[in-house]
Amino acid sequence: MTPVKETPAAARHGVQQIDTHTDSREILANARRDIERYALHDYYIVDVDSHHVELDSWDEVLDHIEDPVLRRNGKLMTEIWPNARRLALSNHPPGLTFQDVSGRIPHQVGLLEHVDTSDGRHRDLTLVRRALESMGIDIQILFPQPMLEIGMHPNADIEIQLITAYNRWFTERILRHEPRIKSMLALPFGSPDACLRTIREFAGKPGVVGFLVTSQRQAAVFRPEYFPVYRELEERGLPLGFHAGPDYSVGKQLNRFVSVHSLSFVTCNMVHLTNWVMNALPERFPKLNVIWIESGLAWLPFMMQRLDHEFLMRQSDAPLLKKLPSEYMRGMYYTSQPMEATNMRLLQATLEAIDAETQLLFSSDWPHWDFDVPGKIAGLPFLSEQAKRNILGETARRLFRLEAVPARP
Repeated sequence: MTPVKETPAAARHGVQQIDTHTDSREILANARRDIERYALHDYYIVDVDSHHVELDSWDEVLDHIEDPVLRRNGKLMTEIWPNARRLALSNHPPGLTFQDVSGRIPHQVGLLEHVDTSDGRHRDLTLVRRALESMGIDIQILFPQPMLEIGMHPNADIEIQLITAYNRWFTERILRHEPRIKSMLALPFGSPDACLRTIREFAGKPGVVGFLVTSQRQAAVFRPEYFPVYRELEERGLPLGFHAGPDYSVGKQLNRFVSVHSLSFVTCNMVHLTNWVMNALPERFPKLNVIWIESGLAWLPFMMQRLDHEFLMRQSDAPLLKKLPSEYMRGMYYTSQPMEATNMRLLQATLEAIDAETQLLFSSDWPHWDFDVPGKIAGLPFLSEQAKRNILGETARRLFRLEAVPARP
């Protein structure tokens, strides 16, 4: 097994930090052992949040840009500026390189093991299949990685073009070739009209099980221009996800990546959730299933108490609400990663507060540095057997209408 660096604080909580260039199969060795330890082959497991690095295939993505001038400009950048092969036209923030600890945790930005592509299979397909098999996962919902910051792009037209190009590349090159891979495709949320076009173009394509708002953006989700988007999703029975991400603009006072990561992954979804609830969008679109992704869980009891407290003292500000904000929150879905587990009593109370048995969805966030494996759910001592089964996959099976179960190899 690859050597790890273990700090005193991490050692007390059983956390290890990978500190060298590592093959992903070595990183997932413990996950493979968990399959036997927790009899995970007996569970139906859906990973609702995992990633691939689309910049590794950026030159291919640029080929799918609809605007011929922008497509040509992007391709020229890759020819005359070698580094643009992975960056042309994107807005990948340089500050995010700090999460790789000066290059010591490289596996999330480029899985380095050898992949034989002589059979014509895309490299990402092989890497995802390895992760599925190592973690004992039946279905994995896959998202891009740098694309999650697309909402902060300074040019809204380029945002639309890049999201559309990526969605076309991903559905054609990846999704249609592996039934175990699904995705909630990103919406070009800067334009409600473009969102509608995206839904109508991609809904029903193999592997598309919903749509996604990248949460790092200043858009106000309560604007009436978005109502046709929500109605379209509701009528089609497709979930809407909000995927969080890191953002240094969350506060110029912060000088450590750990501080930015602790706060920004939560605050972006806190803003959207507050607007969603207080503007009565659950009342306007009662059959639209909403999922809050990659913000962890510790923030949810705080939001429930805080919003209830404020609402009860100022109900005139939210006149369309028929229930407490916390009751609407208990009707939404949440992904588990990163599941804060340093205080198990607090974690147990949090899961009870959000009705985790029916509302929590397992997610690994693989291959990011802080990923969780299915054993993290299966090993919780206070969950019932049915709760574990629901969280690990049965709730996702119902939510995403995953009727056919592809056979494990």
